[in-house]
Amino acid sequence: MDTQTPLAAPRADVAAFEQLTQALVGITVQSLDVLDSSVTVPQFRLLRTLDGLGRVSCTALAAALGTAASSVTRMVDKLEGPGYVARGTDPHSRSIVTVEVTRAGREIVTAVLERRHRLIEAVLDEMSPTDRDRAAAAAGGFVRLAGEAIAAGAKGPVVL
Repeated sequence: MDTQTPLAAPRADVAAFEQLTQALVGITVQSLDVLDSSVTVPQFRLLRTLDGLGRVSCTALAAALGTAASSVTRMVDKLEGPGYVARGTDPHSRSIVTVEVTRAGREIVTAVLERRHRLIEAVLDEMSPTDRDRAAAAAGGFVRLAGEAIAAGAKGPVVL
């Protein structure tokens, strides 16, 4: 017999942001539909992060993703085959393996982000201009404070 205490309901504001998170994750997953399953969500996250970082060492990429270097190596292996990323070496130390997104990888990132932007725009277009402005201001403030909280916890930003 399971006698665990049920999880207490969160505050109304926390519950609202939890629902917002679920809606945004749904939009993100729907935006990945343009890939026809050619890239997984974690692989897309790697490509998106790498696109922002430029050519970096695998160790730096792992740190930016907040994951183990071995996981990054496996994902890079899978993304290198179809030509979405390219490995190289650091000009100052040939023992350091670098990775960068290729044109094909950048096209994937662009396609997903353009689809995501269209999906978000469709939702925002249903709102009044005043509500859109308020939502944008609230989102900006939340992102800023979340970034500060993440920095205080020494974790890198999560990009998806």
